[in-house]
Amino acid sequence: MKHVLTLPNLLTLLMSYLSWNEQTISDFSDNTINHAYHNGYVFTRIKKGLMNQTRSLRIDLSKFNLSSENRRVLRKTDEIQFSLANLPYDNYHWSIGKMAKDFYTEKFGDGTFSANKVRELLTSEEGNFNRLFVYAVNEHNEIGNLKLEIGSCVVGYCITLETNELIHYSYPFYDLSVNVSNFGMGMMLRAIIYAKEHSKKYIYLGSFQRPSDVYKLQFVGLEWFDGERWSGDVEKLRDIYKKTPQK
Repeated sequence: MKHVLTLPNLLTLLMSYLSWNEQTISDFSDNTINHAYHNGYVFTRIKKGLMNQTRSLRIDLSKFNLSSENRRVLRKTDEIQFSLANLPYDNYHWSIGKMAKDFYTEKFGDGTFSANKVRELLTSEEGNFNRLFVYAVNEHNEIGNLKLEIGSCVVGYCITLETNELIHYSYPFYDLSVNVSNFGMGMMLRAIIYAKEHSKKYIYLGSFQRPSDVYKLQFVGLEWFDGERWSGDVEKLRDIYKKTPQK
């Protein structure tokens, strides 16, 4: 049953995760997961197999191409180095959990994402995600007028799901002190390019439930789940929040 969009409910949706329905699966085959995502469900971090049906966003990669703005961001972030690791993650360190906690606290407030939950997602066999996107930049020392490269430093991650058909770019975070303009968008674009280059049908970008999510709407081939079907009408999605009271 869907939420009735009264004024109190609209305000509540801005403050909490939008979920129309939920289900728990026990079959983790690619076909089962693909089918659930196609019906608007996405995995959560709460427990193994739990999925919420939400206003999910995805890119149909058969329609995707880089816009001039996408290319500008890639140029501005050309020092980002992208790699992929499997979960559970053998190289976990407490500093990764701290990075995630600091990032989500700064962006969304206290208690959004604990370091312990990040450690659990990255090190346990009981999580719903199977890949970790790892982002690094080169470190430099300056001696006089010389700028010497001293190696790469990992400064960002995204907890991710991959099947034969899709990527779910789920929980990105990075060191907020990193001195690279548009770093978060640079991370996302590299994930999109990875998905297209590896012949995925879709990349899922989470949900659209607050005005700050508008940055996700810039991609060619974007679709959103309206509770019953997928729509490519991005302007209709924008209108939902133009009519939503702001705090």
